[in-house]
Amino acid sequence: MFGGPRHLDLIGAGDKGQAWPVPFDPTPVLAQRGTPVVVLASGDPFWFGAGGSLMAHLTPGEWVSHPAPSTFQLAANRLGWRLEETICLGLHAAPFARLRPVLGKGVRVICTLRDGSAVAELSAWLATNGHPNARLTVLECLGGPRERITPGLPDDPIGAPVSAAIEATDPGLPRASGLPDELFQHDGQITKRPVRALTLSALAPRPGEVLWDIGAGSGSVGIEWLLAGGARVEALEADPARAARARGNVDSFGLSHRHRLTEIRAPEGLERLSRPDTVFIGGGASDALLARLWDLIPPGTRLVMNAVTLETEALVLDWSARQGGDLLKVELSEAAPIGRKRGWRAALPILQWSVSR
Repeated sequence: MFGGPRHLDLIGAGDKGQAWPVPFDPTPVLAQRGTPVVVLASGDPFWFGAGGSLMAHLTPGEWVSHPAPSTFQLAANRLGWRLEETICLGLHAAPFARLRPVLGKGVRVICTLRDGSAVAELSAWLATNGHPNARLTVLECLGGPRERITPGLPDDPIGAPVSAAIEATDPGLPRASGLPDELFQHDGQITKRPVRALTLSALAPRPGEVLWDIGAGSGSVGIEWLLAGGARVEALEADPARAARARGNVDSFGLSHRHRLTEIRAPEGLERLSRPDTVFIGGGASDALLARLWDLIPPGTRLVMNAVTLETEALVLDWSARQGGDLLKVELSEAAPIGRKRGWRAALPILQWSVSR
């Protein structure tokens, strides 16, 4: 019998029980394949539970599941919340940053937590990440004799299993492409907000799609691709400092489970990436890179490239003349002080090439 220590204690498993490894790993169960095995899990094992992790390695005839009401169902019933209008997250083994893309005024979230101490950590995270006024309800040991529901932070120790209900009242992230530049750590090498919005429009993220972000820089384009509904990002960045900064940005948006960055200069390493649906070239463009990409990417793959320098612009014009696609010249100006008055300060023009392989 496998399960958490609490589950094994509840049924008096004794020496017949084996606790899950920490961090969670299904390997001990799979090692018993072909023999009778019982796995104890909370509520619905296919909703942020062990079921999905195990069944990825088993065939349908090898297992039987007996689900019970989940933490999310019990919490929604206690609170009187419509579950179909509530976001449910498993944060017992995931960072609180997973909340950042979903929280906004009027949003309700139920999330599982690691243990009692994680409640105060969650409250502190909300306060420092744009949601200081969020209403928090702590739900302990739902469905059992030790059940307790507390609005706000309890004064005494919090028992496990524990979950939290969050009602957000502060604004969240904008849903349109082109987030403010200040939301990203960068060294000046970043696709600026208006150009990023145009770039995301050309990239056209769709559910299930993979983006290759070549010359990722701050990671801003890949991050917005994921926020807009893209499934995964494979990023390449040769500069170690920028790669570290990009990873930090991805982590801060709670997207590290869908974003993989490799420190390498393209076209090296392209063969090892998952096949793309879309490619964005943000830096390091060359004739050799485009030639390698054209050989590697499947027919129908969308490619978007922004050129700033004269040399890269010449490269784009040459390739677009041979391969077709759409060209867009972007010239932007922002108001800036001139003495005691203001004038227009022009940014470097950008030539954008969008093409399907």
